Amino acid sequence: MTERDSLHRFLIERTNVRGEWIHLDATWKALLERAEYPAPVRELLGEALAATALLSATIKFSGSLTLQISGDGAVPMLVTQAQVGFARSGEAEGHGRRTLRGLAHWHGTPEERTLRALCGNGHMTLNIDPGQGGERYQGIVALEGERLSDALRDYFDRSEQLPTRLWLAAGEQGVAGLLLQALPGEVPDPDAWERTVALADTVTPEELLELPADQLLHRLYHEEDVRLFEREPVGFHCSCSRERVVDMIRGLGREEAGSIVAEQGGIDVDCEFCGAHYGFDAVDVEAIFSAEGQPEVPRTEH
Repeated sequence: MTERDSLHRFLIERTNVRGEWIHLDATWKALLERAEYPAPVRELLGEALAATALLSATIKFSGSLTLQISGDGAVPMLVTQAQVGFARSGEAEGHGRRTLRGLAHWHGTPEERTLRALCGNGHMTLNIDPGQGGERYQGIVALEGERLSDALRDYFDRSEQLPTRLWLAAGEQGVAGLLLQALPGEVPDPDAWERTVALADTVTPEELLELPADQLLHRLYHEEDVRLFEREPVGFHCSCSRERVVDMIRGLGREEAGSIVAEQGGIDVDCEFCGAHYGFDAVDVEAIFSAEGQPEVPRTEH
């Protein structure tokens, strides 16, 4: 039985190769409770969720990393997001609170499982928001390859970032992934990157989903000296809140918000990620635009 909702970092000693392993089960099941995805869509969403968690762990920041796929196929939009919070007191440096969410839109009854068959012509976007006034980053590439891992490989090749490869797997009960990255600088083992990637290419989806990190790494790299770091927990969480919806309504302006209330009797907002419902009647909307010092808008249970 593999570890659950866990991320492990690892180093292959005396090389320039670092890596990560992820396995999600409760996190994955919490996401699946939000929609009944057809199997091919579910598989692509699971791979994207694992990839997003792995990529977020390659960057030392507190903020969000969002992977979005847009296309003209049966899956016109898919988005997964990792939120990384500040480390709590007593936690090791770099250990933030890592949470995930995601969703996909589809039409018809998709049956094909390749990336092109599902998404058609489109592009993949990676957005990194470090928060706290940091500089945001966005990278966009056309969708290429049969699998999401192919598109991500193409992204890293084209963006001239550190050489990075991912292996992803998604099932009904869990999703998993492996990431390798070549660090810059001279090393005494110049063939290490090609060797470790070739060995990782032998991994099967079943092994990714079923083996714990130490067993999987031993199977792949038993002739290497691998340093495996302690487990980091990962969970499902949606960052939506009543306060954020209030800010959105305030951004509409009093006149437009008032016209919506007049037409619909109130303003209702549903979060696609978690299903939370936020309802505002005429009094609530008026309170949003009232002068400071008025009572806060009551919080809706969800």
